[in-house]
Amino acid sequence: MARFAIGGFQHETNTFAPVKASFRDFEMADGWPGLTRDDAMLSAFEGINLPIAGFLVQARKQGHDLLPTLWCSASPSAEVETEAYERIVGELLQRIGALGKIDGIYLDLHGAMVTEQHQDGEGELLERLRKQVGPDLPVVVSLDLHANITARMVQHASALVVCRTYPHVDLAESGEASAIVLERLAGKGPHYKAMRRTDFLVPLTSQCTLIEPASGIYRAVAEAERGDAVSTSFAFGFPPADIVECGPAIVAYGTSQRAADEAADRLLALVNDKERAFAGKIWQPGDAVAYARAKGNSASNPIVLADTQDNPGAGGTSDTVGLLRALIDGRAEGAVFANLCDPKSAEAAHRAGVGAQITLALGGWAGGAGNTPYQGTFAVEAIGDGNFLATGPFYRGNRMQLGPMAVLKKDGVRVVLCSRKQQCADQAMLRHVGIEPRKQKILALKSSVHFRADFQPIAEEILIVAAPGANPVDNRELPYKRIRKGIRLMPLAEPFGG
Repeated sequence: MARFAIGGFQHETNTFAPVKASFRDFEMADGWPGLTRDDAMLSAFEGINLPIAGFLVQARKQGHDLLPTLWCSASPSAEVETEAYERIVGELLQRIGALGKIDGIYLDLHGAMVTEQHQDGEGELLERLRKQVGPDLPVVVSLDLHANITARMVQHASALVVCRTYPHVDLAESGEASAIVLERLAGKGPHYKAMRRTDFLVPLTSQCTLIEPASGIYRAVAEAERGDAVSTSFAFGFPPADIVECGPAIVAYGTSQRAADEAADRLLALVNDKERAFAGKIWQPGDAVAYARAKGNSASNPIVLADTQDNPGAGGTSDTVGLLRALIDGRAEGAVFANLCDPKSAEAAHRAGVGAQITLALGGWAGGAGNTPYQGTFAVEAIGDGNFLATGPFYRGNRMQLGPMAVLKKDGVRVVLCSRKQQCADQAMLRHVGIEPRKQKILALKSSVHFRADFQPIAEEILIVAAPGANPVDNRELPYKRIRKGIRLMPLAEPFGG
């Protein structure tokens, strides 16, 4: 039986977003649990689709002694504030140092954290950890599919294990895989490593593994784990991060350097070969609403409009109302717009009560280009406390805490308000406030891809819509300054920087 330290520190950073992540954001529960320490970690994640939950299940089966430190996450946003980063990393390292002799470490990280001082939040953390525990102790890290894997991460981690689905329905499984890798490293010693990068970025909406070409790529990633290649991973990267090492990357581990290199080279060749296939149609709000209205008259299931550029899962503020304006102006009766994060409007709806008419400046509180509030009078149709159990494949088992919620209605269009931003990727978010998703004509959801896990099975059709927001679907619209020269910001685009 081995003694394994476990911990986690998760943030996906959109460096172009308007609001940074404070320590309070990591303390607070939202779509995931809040800051959790010590033995509470051994029960807080039970049944939740998180990597640490899967690691705990598998490591217990293996019979290891698990030593919890701390775990926290914050909703995607702009950079992590220095005070928050230093406070959390400092405590994590202190707790690991106080454990005495250990046989390995597992960390549940994201892989796309940028701080006010560090482009590579995870690489900085791992380098500090290595200085503390030495070069030989096995350190295994699970990462998100959107990780911007850096050379420093590969150098200082014994192994990186990336989840393989988007929507991320296999987060727990990636934790299980991490436990298997850590046990192997603790027993048999280190693996040889190989890392490869692509020369182009892939927009988030084209990274979905429910469709090609991503589904085929991840089949190949799984098939590569045979023989002397013991672990292979591919991360698409998180494009709205202005850092040098932004973008897709492959990591492979083998019992020989040749095995690791060959696996990485094969996967890189496959991804490069699919570059042209990563393009997809993007709709303007008015056109999408007009199409959905016309199609909805004969459809038996909802038409889903993905408000991808204000996706809170990609650092959006979840407060933009560009698509809402298009729905109301386009007389899209029977449409639902969710989730709009507006704590003040939600509070006003609770004060007024169901059945009241209230005049509001709805959304638009974060500012930014094209992001102004929607002025209007709405009927309060329903309210909720924001506490409910998620039921869909992505958030499954999680106890949502979205703060006061409400449903407002104007001209046949309903708006679902929440007080803590979380992308609308679970049907339970709508059912909590009395809306049955399957019965709606149009569902306009603030999400890029994660919504597909729960909503694609009930959708007649899905349209990707480019309404104003901090997460442009075309990476060429982002004002990059630090990303490396020569990379193509979109598939087949001209190299950045000439």
